[in-house]
Amino acid sequence: MKDRSNMLKKYAALAVRVGINLEEKEGLVITTGADGLPLARLAAEEAYSLGAKNVELIVNDDKVTLSRYLSGKEIAFEEFPAWKTAMFEGMYKDNYHHLFIISPDPELLKDADPEKVGAYQKVSSTAMAPVMRYRMTGITKWAIVAVPSIPWAESVFPGLKGDEAVEALWDEIVKASRLDHEDPVASWREHDANLKKRMDYLNGKNFEKLNFKAPGTDLEVYLASDHWWIGGSSDSSKGVPYMANMPTEEVFTAPHKLKVNGTLRSTKPLSYNGKIVEDFGFTFKDGAVTEYYAAKGGEVLEALLKNDDGAKYLGEVALVQDDSRISNTGILFNNTLFDENASVHFALGRAYGYSIRNGSTMTQDELAEKGANYSLIHVDFMVGGPSLDITATDHEGNTMDIFRNGNWVI
Repeated sequence: MKDRSNMLKKYAALAVRVGINLEEKEGLVITTGADGLPLARLAAEEAYSLGAKNVELIVNDDKVTLSRYLSGKEIAFEEFPAWKTAMFEGMYKDNYHHLFIISPDPELLKDADPEKVGAYQKVSSTAMAPVMRYRMTGITKWAIVAVPSIPWAESVFPGLKGDEAVEALWDEIVKASRLDHEDPVASWREHDANLKKRMDYLNGKNFEKLNFKAPGTDLEVYLASDHWWIGGSSDSSKGVPYMANMPTEEVFTAPHKLKVNGTLRSTKPLSYNGKIVEDFGFTFKDGAVTEYYAAKGGEVLEALLKNDDGAKYLGEVALVQDDSRISNTGILFNNTLFDENASVHFALGRAYGYSIRNGSTMTQDELAEKGANYSLIHVDFMVGGPSLDITATDHEGNTMDIFRNGNWVI
């Protein structure tokens, strides 16, 4: 196997300095699995070198997660530990910020009872709603980075096994995350500035609605009142920039909850709750999903849409050109962090507070008045590709093309 020690040090610096943008006297909580421990240890060193007051490590394990669904009795799906919610809320209140190092198995729960998966998803998301508020409004800085696991790597490269698959996936993560650059931190800051140009253009135009057309897609999407496009880094409630997703290629905002109509077809599979959904799509009327279909994993969509009232409405629209660093790999990553940054995408569920002007300081009722959706979930799915056209309409009724054949034309 390659010696990746130097790359991991760069990755840790990138995650802490650009992803979290940790400042002196702040705390850091790192959530990871066993595959992410080497990176987590280096991230802790980096955080302490920047003056962190404390680094807290939380380790999850796929086999323990799976055991709940294969062996758990009824009580295992009825409640979420209150102490766990209190722990996260306590850390966030105490100026801790959150780094997630993911290494998922896309089909971990393929043999699990979908009713149990859906039930615990609802229980856990309900219990964690007070915690999610900190991240959705920018009070807490957070970042997601990825390292390979064998199951994930083998799903991306089915012709390879074990360490060979892991090495191949590492190569792609390195390229997608700009770790192959001499100074990844400087490269990311330049990339952030380029995404901000798209963001500034769209915010300057203040479009009223977007129309999406592609095979299986004919969708009209009004944008929320006082919507705000975000590209690259987000600003925390204290005005400190952080990069929630690494990699990222998107510029996103909030659609109006009640003003989405038409059909929408996915162009990439969705990996959600340890299961894969393929060849799926939705029909929307007055913002809500009224029909859906899927060639595989329809039960996952059924459970997802039943999560709560807001789950059947959209909370995000994100623009990503088809001619992008991740899309051009031609690889299906079976992981939303990567696949959403290769494709225009939407999210069912909650809108980010900061995708409304001054939304980080608004109450949920105030955000709802602007048209921003509220839900316990936020699930991205991909609709972009070389056949997608997007037309924008301003408040005076003037139209202009912003995407043709999957790419920006502005």
